[in-house]
Amino acid sequence: MKKIIALATALALALTACTSGTGSEGTKQTAENNTIKFYNWGEYIGDNVIQRFEKEYNAKVVCEYYDSNEMMYTKLQAGDKYDVLIPSDYMIERLLNEDMLQPLDLEAIPNMNGIKDDMKNREYDPENKYSAPFFCGTVGIVYNKKNVSKEDIEKQGWNILKDERYKDKIYMYDSERDSFMVALKSLGYSMNTDNPEEITEAFNWLTEQKELVSPVYVTDEVIDAMATPGGDKDLAVVYSGDASYILRANEDMAYITPDQGTNIWSDAMVIPKNAENPELANKFINFMLEDESAEDDTLTVGYTTSNKNVYEKMIAEGGEFNGNEAYTIRTGFSKDEIFHDNEELRSRLSELWIKVKA
Repeated sequence: MKKIIALATALALALTACTSGTGSEGTKQTAENNTIKFYNWGEYIGDNVIQRFEKEYNAKVVCEYYDSNEMMYTKLQAGDKYDVLIPSDYMIERLLNEDMLQPLDLEAIPNMNGIKDDMKNREYDPENKYSAPFFCGTVGIVYNKKNVSKEDIEKQGWNILKDERYKDKIYMYDSERDSFMVALKSLGYSMNTDNPEEITEAFNWLTEQKELVSPVYVTDEVIDAMATPGGDKDLAVVYSGDASYILRANEDMAYITPDQGTNIWSDAMVIPKNAENPELANKFINFMLEDESAEDDTLTVGYTTSNKNVYEKMIAEGGEFNGNEAYTIRTGFSKDEIFHDNEELRSRLSELWIKVKA
């Protein structure tokens, strides 16, 4: 679910080594059983994690980057082999349905015991047999506290994004999945609905929003735009991890997830069925779940860690994310959902999203 893709497209598509590939003795690693291929979102790991793993295990990690779950899936379908992936929940559901993942060796991953309870046993993998939770988050609204009342957002919910007082002052995330989630939730429907009438209502909501407030459709540029003091927008639909960065950078900004419900997403580490080095892959996943690695990851990326000890440290008094509304993921809201895999629905929403923006 990572959205800060700072790497250039060419780099994102290129197969590269994360580090020099030297082991603990400084010797170049060539043995196949000391190498794993790691397919990950760009900029979605701590600054020192790979280097530390290579040194501790006298191994080499070769990285390739993707900018969408669908891009990753296409590479897997083409027969490309990787040892560790970090897909989002709905994509893990698809990979499991198509028998493309192998069970984790839980004996080799004792650090699974340190995962926060609310991130375990999600619908896509009820017993965490195939996936180790990594980051989680929500989709919500970043707003300028000087210009927008929190009480107004609490009263209107997602419909604040159609309030004509904020004409030309709104960023919408350029994603059919997320934008239709906003519309469907504002109408009281499930974001996984395949009811044609409900989808049409959501389409009409989005087209009406465009006419009323002229939102600007953006992707990663929303981050810097809202993080810069004196920015020209008052409201923006963003991912919580990006919001946590915005809030740290710009004290005028706050984050809220409307009570009408939102997407509670999670990304998790998995091992494809055709992985060439599953033994080292399981060790790598365990290493990623260690406190030191998890702290490096969450401080570097800004998304909410699955590690219980690190999470509590981050939100405690004096912690990096203490008081940061975007980092603390809410629980217990019955209208919150996760996305489910539905390729037919995704294609339909993609077609309608093009019409919304046309």
